Amino acid sequence: MTSSTALETGSTPPPGGVLARGRRHRVIPGFGLSLGYTMAWLGLIVLIPLIGLFVHSAQLGWEGLWRIWTEPRVLAALKISFGTALAAAAFNAVMGTLVAWVFVRYRFPGRRLFDAMIDLPFALPTAVAGIALTALYGPNGWLGRWLEAVGIKVAYTPLGITVALVFIGLPFVVRVVQPVLAEVETELEEAAATLGAGRWQTVRRVVLPALWPAVLAGFALSFARGVGEYGSVIFIAGNIPQVSEIAPLLITIKLEEFDYAGATAIAAAMLLLSFGLLLLINTLQSRITRGERRAGG
Repeated sequence: MTSSTALETGSTPPPGGVLARGRRHRVIPGFGLSLGYTMAWLGLIVLIPLIGLFVHSAQLGWEGLWRIWTEPRVLAALKISFGTALAAAAFNAVMGTLVAWVFVRYRFPGRRLFDAMIDLPFALPTAVAGIALTALYGPNGWLGRWLEAVGIKVAYTPLGITVALVFIGLPFVVRVVQPVLAEVETELEEAAATLGAGRWQTVRRVVLPALWPAVLAGFALSFARGVGEYGSVIFIAGNIPQVSEIAPLLITIKLEEFDYAGATAIAAAMLLLSFGLLLLINTLQSRITRGERRAGG
């Protein structure tokens, strides 16, 4: 719209006249400048340290890397770290979703208090959490003595590592699923019930399709935190080689022995495995999201 046309019609001309036609006001800078800032910060904070890790480990060559990666102690540590992290993340995905459901759908005395307690693992120092869990599940602990009496040993085993990772990973699932669950309309569940759907059918066909992306996101965050966890694990793990020794502790041992190449080699293996698993989870999450959009469209 030109200025003369605007005067004739009695409307206010846009700023800049004809030059303003087709332009959209954006709060942040344009795409080029925003992309430049983003890539610069990612390079400084993420890419450069990762590149340095791979460059340092590459000094060993493929034969040296493969020799370290296939050591029985390294393989056992990687298996324990990733196995317990996956088990804890899977447990948190189920129980965290249930906790979020209770907090969103029900009102009961002390709900706000319990809701605030979910964030305690974020604020609590990991070493303190590890000491507390060891005192609780140790052979002479409040719960450990009774569990060992029935043949269940928690402390100084992979089970104890899983318990510690469940403790520090639960808030990730709850805080991701909770706002999504709050937006799910309860009218849809009531409509499904009036149409004759049972409780399990309503959960499976109405509730879960809307929650799957959030549950997978919480699972990925819980898994990522668990793989690299150190402080809350070393106390309850016992750190027995090829039994309850985690990969981050093995990296620390290599560094204390001034074996920097070996430490970076193990770190590179953890990075590659973590990236592959997280990429798989994110791809699955994207496919589920696209499927829901097609179904809704």
